[in-house]
Amino acid sequence: MKKMGRKELLRKLQELEFAAVDINLYLDTHPENQQALMDYNSISQQLLEHKQIFEMNYGPLINFGFSPSKYPWAWVNEPWPWQE
Repeated sequence: MKKMGRKELLRKLQELEFAAVDINLYLDTHPENQQALMDYNSISQQLLEHKQIFEMNYGPLINFGFSPSKYPWAWVNEPWPWQE
């Protein structure tokens, strides 16, 4: 995977999240579609990997126990993802 900057990585996360939701909705009505399930699992894995890379480099994306923080507490660091 090529090295991405903060903005580029956030954009990739948005794309992967959109695709995951889209395929999830499709699978709700087509649960027997094995290719769609394989695509969903692949996108879910990519999403997890990209989230981990983002959080290692730029801090947590979400709080309340879903994203661990390095020392010092990084949740208050700016800019926030939606301020870009």
